[in-house]
Amino acid sequence: MSKQKYLKDLKGRSLLKDTDLSKEEFLALVDLAGLLRQEKWTDTEKKQLKGRNIALIFEKTSTRTRSAFEVGAHDQGAHVTYMGPDETQLGHKESVKDTARVLGRMFDGIEFRGFAHADVEKLAEFAGVPVWNGLTDEWHPTQLLADVMTILDHSTKPIEQVALCYVGDARNNTANSILVVGALLGMDIRIGAPGALQPSAEVQGIARQLAEHSKARITITESPSEAVDGADFVYTDVWLSMGEPKAAWGERIEQLLPYQVNAGLLASSGNPDVKFLHCLPALHNTETEVGAELAATYGVSALEVTTEVFESSASIVFDQAENRVHTIKALMVATLGS
Repeated sequence: MSKQKYLKDLKGRSLLKDTDLSKEEFLALVDLAGLLRQEKWTDTEKKQLKGRNIALIFEKTSTRTRSAFEVGAHDQGAHVTYMGPDETQLGHKESVKDTARVLGRMFDGIEFRGFAHADVEKLAEFAGVPVWNGLTDEWHPTQLLADVMTILDHSTKPIEQVALCYVGDARNNTANSILVVGALLGMDIRIGAPGALQPSAEVQGIARQLAEHSKARITITESPSEAVDGADFVYTDVWLSMGEPKAAWGERIEQLLPYQVNAGLLASSGNPDVKFLHCLPALHNTETEVGAELAATYGVSALEVTTEVFESSASIVFDQAENRVHTIKALMVATLGS
């Protein structure tokens, strides 16, 4: 079946979690993102979303996700309406179901970035238009499209031969999506995290079931050196997530310092060409209010990644951030385009 056929099959569909896509559909979207990126770079882009209206609902603020949806939509000729925290009645004075039925009458597509995954599921059930998950507490599917695009940009291997390692707090949405997408695509996928901070049994079960079909190799370990051994890409995310109580910061830092991505950990991969990934923002120095407070309180100048790694030639985090635009644009074009 051609990649074009897989893209056509996405028309009118929502993307709520990573398993909504088959391997072939996922890679077809990444290929489309590459085409749209080239058109943008060469100023030959065709506006396939002309006249479309898109709602962007953000219960959680964002830099990259909002920018990617807005730039991608504008590039393709669509109009966006941004609804930030406290700018809708979603779940407060109006049920998610009722909000979905209102917005579905006014908009052609809806992006939702928020907390409860059940909310984005309810939006998709009742809106009658494509709904895209920009992040929920459980899944981050649009991030993984950009991650895989970036991996393929920087690897000569087929995706099935790539070893991708995630280290740190692995209970979050990004780690869940990394594990499941790695299994979906047949990758060598590793998770290095303390036992208490590893993906849930449910998420591990989904990944292992996918791996039975894709022949993915899955390693989940408490040893950071075992996780990164032979890795092509090492990925981490923030240790202190949105809303994390400050009372928990000290314990979390103590738990996770052995998993900090520093020069020593990268070297233990044994791969001189290993690359570093992060979905951003990263607490790699003291140049932010949070970074300065952590340094003053706990005596740490960096958390999940050091500046030495973040600013090194191994770091491809800004390629990764840019690719959010191209992959999100591809998603909107495939599901909503003319």
